[in-house]
Amino acid sequence: MVSSEHTVSDSSMLTGWYKSSYSGGGQGDCLEVARGHATIPVRDSKHPTGPALTFSPASWSSFVTAVSRGEFSA
Repeated sequence: MVSSEHTVSDSSMLTGWYKSSYSGGGQGDCLEVARGHATIPVRDSKHPTGPALTFSPASWSSFVTAVSRGEFSA
């Protein structure tokens, strides 16, 4: 597993992956997040051995809050 400051090249090396309960399930357009790590890894569910981006807990929390508030609505 090669990583830089904000990526992990093979996300299958990490454990604790889950999809949001809001995920549609069959569409395949889902992100997965992994619990239990110092940073928050996020990957494309269609590519479980692909890369993951990692976020600090504060950055991830800010993002989730902004999504919850609808700040990224089209």
